Amino acid sequence: MGTLSEQILGAEAGTYIDRQVDRMYVHDGTGIQTKLVWDRLGGKGVKAPYRVYVIFDHNTPANTSEVATLQRELRNFCKQQQFHFSDAGGGICHQYMAEGHVAPGEIIVGADSHSCTLGAFGAFATGVGATDMAGLWALGETWFRVPESIGFHLHGSFSRGAEAKDLALWYVSTLGMDGATYQALEFVGEGCAGLSMTERMTLTNMAIEAGGKTGLFYADHVTETYMAQYGTHCKHQQPQDPIYTREFDVVLDDIVPLLAVPHRVDSVVPVHKYADTELDQVFIGTCTNGRYEDLLRAAEILKGETVSVRTIIAPASRRTYQQALQAGVIDSFIDAGCILVPPGCAACLGTHQGVLGKGEVGLSTANRNFKNRMGVDASYFLSSVTTAAVSAICGVITDPLEVL
Repeated sequence: MGTLSEQILGAEAGTYIDRQVDRMYVHDGTGIQTKLVWDRLGGKGVKAPYRVYVIFDHNTPANTSEVATLQRELRNFCKQQQFHFSDAGGGICHQYMAEGHVAPGEIIVGADSHSCTLGAFGAFATGVGATDMAGLWALGETWFRVPESIGFHLHGSFSRGAEAKDLALWYVSTLGMDGATYQALEFVGEGCAGLSMTERMTLTNMAIEAGGKTGLFYADHVTETYMAQYGTHCKHQQPQDPIYTREFDVVLDDIVPLLAVPHRVDSVVPVHKYADTELDQVFIGTCTNGRYEDLLRAAEILKGETVSVRTIIAPASRRTYQQALQAGVIDSFIDAGCILVPPGCAACLGTHQGVLGKGEVGLSTANRNFKNRMGVDASYFLSSVTTAAVSAICGVITDPLEVL
């Protein structure tokens, strides 16, 4: 059977099916909402609690007393139901799941739109709302419409200061914010072999920004090497004469540093178009670009330098933080004048740890720049880690091709 979505779900594109879900997860925000629905439905026993994960990451540590109270209630519920649980500081839900809690061929559903991130492992991973998640707690299964797929054939390797985030911005711009609605994005071709799991997760993470149901890589030797550190078996996957609704040939060497400009993710231009734009804040982190490899790249640029604008660093997980500490990466950030916040979503959703003020301008490695998301009447651009780190030193948006 053709595409990877069809292989995993076991049916042709366009087919409606019911499938058991291998792993399901919520964060503190959607977990509270799911529990409210669960209570209204009169829920008693969760069907398969060993397949349920609750990960506190959005408003952690709690930013108000009301949030703290709701989180306490959800903690107690997790203990009662014997869910897998990660408390404040454990990291962003998608990164936590990527650290030994996912395997190729699995069906994974998260109550967060960026759950598509885990498609990097050759899993069918997608997001749902709180009501659907409550149904999953009750039944352990749900329905899917098997998506059609768009194929991205990757060739070559990144160069000239570009990285996976720039490719992600490129494809969102090319497809448009609704150009892949309810379709899967498949990344195939010889260029995939040179992409790390960190880079793959960046690319699958942003599938939803083009309206995609998920993003997918076929599990290969890169996947196998990554998963071996968690003792997880990895079975390689192969395309089986997939039929795509659209196909793109992408030469990675041709990708250049890009920006998504306020207030749309698909409004993308080369960085030099906005060079010298003054910044009030740079934010490096999130489920798109907060992994160890991202932090290391930023630290290499910032080492021995001093930032010219407030610069917030948020590791994606506790494990990421520990790796960065052991490698001296955190020292480089502190010496450069950066602000370290606990592992989690931090400033991304605009509730704490880096909210922008009225009229301020920010540069972020996150995946969304919608109006008022990170601060009412503020503006912010999206970029790669390399562009963000260089710009933090200069205090203005800076094309890395001009300085590296």
